[in-house]
Amino acid sequence: MRLLFLTALVVCSAVAQKHELGLTLGRISGPDRSIANSGDLSLNSGMAMQVNYGYRFYRNPIVGISTELHFLANGQRTIDSGNAAVTRDLATLFVTPGIRVKLLPDGRFQPYGVIGGGYALYEQSFFRIDGGDNQAGRFIHRGAVMYGGGVDIPLWRFIGARFEVRDFYSGNPNFNVNVNGSGQHNVVFGGGFTIRWGGQEN
Repeated sequence: MRLLFLTALVVCSAVAQKHELGLTLGRISGPDRSIANSGDLSLNSGMAMQVNYGYRFYRNPIVGISTELHFLANGQRTIDSGNAAVTRDLATLFVTPGIRVKLLPDGRFQPYGVIGGGYALYEQSFFRIDGGDNQAGRFIHRGAVMYGGGVDIPLWRFIGARFEVRDFYSGNPNFNVNVNGSGQHNVVFGGGFTIRWGGQEN
């Protein structure tokens, strides 16, 4: 009986390999940062467009494990500060491979956690808050650690809904002033849909 059970789990995980494409839209938050000498700045939130490709390489009735590649693009987050020399706004791009672990992959609600890391690109404005030329470099490249969680909800055949939160912790953008701390949290709340293909359908 034990051998039969183990064989069933192996067969289930083998035939249930899946490709998955997730498209979500949300808001990326901006933290308040303190300026090294005096004062502070506030990085406002902005729209975040996200694309996620996942490949599930293992599944049993309790857990499914996938590799994923996650893309996030934000066109603009404005910055408020009493220091007029601060960069006026910035854009953001994250590319982070990761591992996703999903509970109850055949259930009506499928919660998951994800962790990974990769690349962060910040594009600073040409201008400062006061309208003067920004001396900060146009682009700055950073490493990023990503983690979060969410829930997938199958809707019809290969289409499902997704709601999630992710935090991209990276090195600092170039604010054109020195800020305290060497890293920055970028928290994203998003929702959208998923498309799955290949292997056995849920």
